[in-house]
Amino acid sequence: MSPTDPGARNPSPPAPSGEPQEAATSASGPGIDLDLAFSSDDDLAEALLNQAGPLGDPLAGPDLWHERLSGWLDALQADLPEALQSEAYCLGLQLVSDASIAALNQDWRGKSGPTDVLAFAAQDDDLEEAFPMPLPPQLERDGEDEIDDAGDDEGDEPDGDEEGDEPSDEADGEDWGPAFGALELGDIVISLDTAARQAPEHGHSLEQELLFLASHGLLHLLGWDHPDDASLAAMLARQDLLLAAAAQASA
Repeated sequence: MSPTDPGARNPSPPAPSGEPQEAATSASGPGIDLDLAFSSDDDLAEALLNQAGPLGDPLAGPDLWHERLSGWLDALQADLPEALQSEAYCLGLQLVSDASIAALNQDWRGKSGPTDVLAFAAQDDDLEEAFPMPLPPQLERDGEDEIDDAGDDEGDEPDGDEEGDEPSDEADGEDWGPAFGALELGDIVISLDTAARQAPEHGHSLEQELLFLASHGLLHLLGWDHPDDASLAAMLARQDLLLAAAAQASA
């Protein structure tokens, strides 16, 4: 699993509303079950978290991010290759500091300094072989450790196929939630520090910047990329639709 640095800008993404911090949210979106592991660095400035609004709130954030991401996944189903179409997904979303994302940027991409967002795709090595995998009931995903566990440069498959991961007979009938049988997408890591600097440069709020970066990272987890101007334009157009839907939902 190697990370993608979106590094692309949308001139004027529509307005949003959302929230993050440390929590795992598992519930049904508009037709999609999403097991979301959300976290934020302990060293993030309180002023920045407040500026991020509900998307930076430790209590309201997980549910708001869950609503946005599950809605986007539902809206994208028709555009996805068959290997990535699913009724249930798992993914992680982290808000981190410049120092944390700079370390990831160096370790995984060999590039120094912070960036705005990194996408660690679990299904990017061979989409033809991607398939929903059974995962243990209370999936542990804790910051950078989860990113390391999710795969390496040779494209390890997501955890969940080791001995003991299958439900026992005693577990029959229990509600394992959407993580069981869900498709692992990977992790989106966003630098709140960088997002806060970029937001005024792009003429919108920090909340809008976070939604832009999250939507861009999600598309990378689902196989979108922008090696040339035409593919970048197509990707940004898809983001416009996702962000417009998010703005309408929060209105």
